[in-house]
Amino acid sequence: MARIAHKSIPLPQGVKVRAEGRNVTIEGPKGKLAIELMPELKMELKGTEIFVLTDPGTRSDLRRLSSSHGLTRTLLKNMVTGVSQGFEKKLEIRGVGYRAAVEKGKLVMSLGFSHPVEIELPKGVTVDVDKQVFLTVRGVDKCQVGETAAIIRRVKPAEVYKGTGIRYQNEYVIQKVGKAGKAGAAGGGSK
Repeated sequence: MARIAHKSIPLPQGVKVRAEGRNVTIEGPKGKLAIELMPELKMELKGTEIFVLTDPGTRSDLRRLSSSHGLTRTLLKNMVTGVSQGFEKKLEIRGVGYRAAVEKGKLVMSLGFSHPVEIELPKGVTVDVDKQVFLTVRGVDKCQVGETAAIIRRVKPAEVYKGTGIRYQNEYVIQKVGKAGKAGAAGGGSK
């Protein structure tokens, strides 16, 4: 069995858990999230801790059950963290004339294309723009925050020669040396 699956999930102050059959709803100061558990698993609330347990009456593939047990525990922990603290991803735009702004629930970016790029923000995710080049994607659902940040970054990933484009903050991009920087470029040499 997976070791992470047997750890308890502590509930912070102000977080409420409600289980109806296999449906689990977690509500906190930042929002509300819900999940449906697998038939082989069940959630148990003991005081201010959540435990994910396997249902002893089910017969299932042990390897699949073990991995699902750990995954379910991690998903529940992320839900508790999301509704109590929230998640965020920070992005940075580099390039001359590159900028971003949020207008009417859409992220509008000028990235050197012939037209501005508009990205519709999903419900529950907000983007804060600082100095037109620093983006902070926030939300209660970790998966949704990460996916939105990846979609934004995918529009124009950091370029390897000049370093321009969108990158995660503190992401290191290996830059290549261009043709002018190489010694003995093609066509060089005397006859």
